[in-house]
Amino acid sequence: MKVLVTGNAGFIGFHVALRLVERGDEVVGFDNVNSYYEPALKEARLNLLREAGDRQGGRYTFVRADLADRSAVERCFGEHGFDRVIHLGAQAGVRYSLEDPHSYVQSNVVGFTNILEACRHGKVGHLTYASTSSVYGANTKMPFSEHDGADHPLQFYAATKRANELMAHSYAHLFGLPTTGLRFFTVYGPWGRPDMALFKFTRLMLEDRPIPVFNNGNHTRDFTYIDDIVEGVIRANDSVATPDPDWDAARPDPATSAAPFRIFNIGNSAPVRLMDYIAALEEALGKKAKLDLLPLQPGDVPDTFADTGELQAHVGYRPDTPVNEGVRRFVEWYRSDYTALAQTDR
Repeated sequence: MKVLVTGNAGFIGFHVALRLVERGDEVVGFDNVNSYYEPALKEARLNLLREAGDRQGGRYTFVRADLADRSAVERCFGEHGFDRVIHLGAQAGVRYSLEDPHSYVQSNVVGFTNILEACRHGKVGHLTYASTSSVYGANTKMPFSEHDGADHPLQFYAATKRANELMAHSYAHLFGLPTTGLRFFTVYGPWGRPDMALFKFTRLMLEDRPIPVFNNGNHTRDFTYIDDIVEGVIRANDSVATPDPDWDAARPDPATSAAPFRIFNIGNSAPVRLMDYIAALEEALGKKAKLDLLPLQPGDVPDTFADTGELQAHVGYRPDTPVNEGVRRFVEWYRSDYTALAQTDR
């Protein structure tokens, strides 16, 4: 297939694009490589994708442009006929949305509108896009289920992602565009984002500095290893969304529709206490962490827990990498590839 992967210089987009190239798909990547975090890390990911594409006979092309640039998106779709689109490009980060909400509107709302319109006019066979567990917001019913409402987000980032799900439904209903939304749960692993906890904790611990532990370490998170996320994304992409013949407008199910629309959780279904996550990192690094215990941050939720029954039922897969194993693999990458990259960048 010919697949567009937006955000392919980012953490998840890079891994998804790499897996697609390696299995023989023709991949076009689209990313503006912004400076939300160190561009050198993004450029290193892009170099690996180019090398993989060359090994596969030129099956990778990169477009450096902004999703909010409508003409650039239309030009990309005009030059390439896509069988599938995997939309992973977005302004990420929960706390940054408190500082610069306008960037989330441009990337997550305007950018997604441009993708939806391009998919509609380009007759794309299936749009798979990233959502987030953050849409569950004020919900406290555990585990989080796609069949429950998700209309009380606690930060603007989550609000834009929930908007994406509703926008996707409108296009599925009006134009028959098959769409699958994937709610990711705390993704971690090699080539991750430096603004996320595991990356920050590792750097600070190796520098013998205290790590910030919010909510006094009382969080639980459904930490999900990157390889498990990639497997779920690709299987969902390969399985085109179809209308639910049992959908009842009198009792509407938020996860499905009479249109070709669906939403899946992708999480490990095994919540881990933040202190146990830190313990796994201490074991992998071979040193104890110095803890700076802090109160709950604005926009944070105390716990996340994914019900992945629908993902397993529809695509035959559920994430299962244990946290100790995933953290160990991240530390191995950090000490080898990332350390070498950081030294080169200096």
